[in-house]
Amino acid sequence: MTLGSFIKTIQNIMRGDSGINGDAQRIEQLTWMLFLKVYDAKEEDWEFYDDNYVSIIPEPLRWRNWAVDRKDGKAMTGQELLDFVNNQLFPKLKNLPIDATTPIKQTIVRAVFADSNQYMKDGILLRQVINTIDAISFDEYNERHAFGEIYETILKSLQSAGNAGEFYTPRAVTDFMVKMIEPKLGESIADFACGTGGFLTSSLKVLETQIKSVDDRELYNTSVFGIEKKPLPYLLCITNMLLHDIDSPRIYHANSLEQNVRDYKEQDKFDIILMNPPYGGTESEGVKMNFPADLRSSETADLFMSVIMYRLKRYGRAAVIIPDGFLFGSDNAKIAIKQKLIEEFNLHTIVRLPASVFAPYTSITTNIIFLDNKQKTNEVWFYRVDMPEGYKHFSKTKPMRLEHFDACVAWWHDRQEIADEGSDSFKAKKFTAAEIRARNFDLDLCGYPTYEEEVLSPEETIHEFKERRDALNAKIDRKLKQIEELLGVQL
Repeated sequence: MTLGSFIKTIQNIMRGDSGINGDAQRIEQLTWMLFLKVYDAKEEDWEFYDDNYVSIIPEPLRWRNWAVDRKDGKAMTGQELLDFVNNQLFPKLKNLPIDATTPIKQTIVRAVFADSNQYMKDGILLRQVINTIDAISFDEYNERHAFGEIYETILKSLQSAGNAGEFYTPRAVTDFMVKMIEPKLGESIADFACGTGGFLTSSLKVLETQIKSVDDRELYNTSVFGIEKKPLPYLLCITNMLLHDIDSPRIYHANSLEQNVRDYKEQDKFDIILMNPPYGGTESEGVKMNFPADLRSSETADLFMSVIMYRLKRYGRAAVIIPDGFLFGSDNAKIAIKQKLIEEFNLHTIVRLPASVFAPYTSITTNIIFLDNKQKTNEVWFYRVDMPEGYKHFSKTKPMRLEHFDACVAWWHDRQEIADEGSDSFKAKKFTAAEIRARNFDLDLCGYPTYEEEVLSPEETIHEFKERRDALNAKIDRKLKQIEELLGVQL
C-alpha cells in the first residue's frame, strides 16, 4: 500500500463503524493509534542504544504486545479488543505515573492521551484499522520521513471536515520562510501555535544537513520548541517530531496567550520564531489582561504578535504570517503593536501573498512579515508575489510551490524598487520609518492592482463577440494562406 492511499483506506474502514461520526472523529481515532505505532518504533531504537532503557508503558499495553497480529489466531479482535482498549489501554495511559524526573520522551505518552478518545464500537473493524496501521514499516530512514505525506493528508482531511482554525500552511510557504531566516544549529526555534509542526519540520530539514558530530545531533534534538492549544494537532505534532528523530520533543499542550507577557525572562526567549498565528479567534477578558493595556486586542493574531515581540531574543529574528487586516487595521491596539514593531524592532521586509495561497480552506489574504531584534526600523521593504503565469488562482490540485518564490528570493538578495508597468504603483518598494509613521502605521503598501470590470449590455456583448470572432477567423485565414504558400499547394 502506498502512503498516499493509506489515509483513504483507514477512513473507508471506519465509515462502517457506528461509533464514529464524521471525518474529524475518524482522524482523531487514527492519530492515537499512529502515535502508539510510531512510539513503539522509537522505543526499539532507544532499547538498542540503551541497555537500561525501561518503557513507561506497561508491557501488556505496548503496541508490540497487543496490536501486532502474528497470524497465529491469538490477536485480540471483536469485543475482547474493545474491552481491552476501553477498559485497560486508555485508563492506564491517561494516568501513567510521572514526576519531575520523568524524561520528556516518556511524559509525552500521558500528555498525548489526556485528551484522546476511542470512538469505535465494532471490534472487528478496529482490528482491521490496527492491522492496516501496523503494516506501515518504520525500519528505513526514508520511510519515516516519507510518512510526512500522511500528516499532510490528515491535515487536508481535517480541514475538509470543517474543523475551524486548522489552517494548513502550504509547505512551499513554510520552506520559503525558513530559507529566508536561515536557521543554524545551536539556535533555538519556536512556534507558539505550532499545529502539527509544519514550521518546525521545515526548520529541522535545514538543520539536519548541518549535523557533523554527536554534539551536533544533541543540538538538533533540542533545537525546536512548540506550544499547541488543540489536542489533535498537538498529538500529530508530537508524533511528527518523533518521526524526525526528535527523541525528547519540547512540544507542550497549552495556550500561549495565558501567560502574562511581562513575566517572560531571558530563558523564555528564542533566537528564531516562525509562526502562522490563528486568525479571527477571540480570547476572554482574562487572557487580554496578560498584555499591557495598549496592546490588548480582540483579535487573536494581534495578541500573538505581542507574544512574539516579548519572546524574541536580542539579535533574534522572526517570520510571521499575518492577515491583511493587520496591515491596514486602525484600531488602537493594532496601531500600538505596529508602532512597537517599528520603534523597538527592525521590521525590515513584508512579502505580500496572493489571495488564494490558503485556498480552498480560507479566503483570507495574507502576508509574511520579517523582523529582527537588532535595532529599530530604519526602512521597510515591501515585495508583492504575483500569481504565476498560467494561474488564475491556487487550489488543492494546483497549490503554491516553492519555485513560485524564486523571483522573490532573487530580489531579496539584490533589492531594487520595481514599478508596475503603466501605473504609479509598485511591486517592490521601500518606505522609511518616518513615512510609515506619517501614515499612522498603515502598512497596506505595494498591494495588488484592482481591476474594474466593464459590464456590457446584451447587444454590446453580442457585437463585441462577433468582432472578436471575425478577427480570429481572419487570423486563421492568414495562417492557412501562409501554410499553402510554403507547401506550394492550394488546400
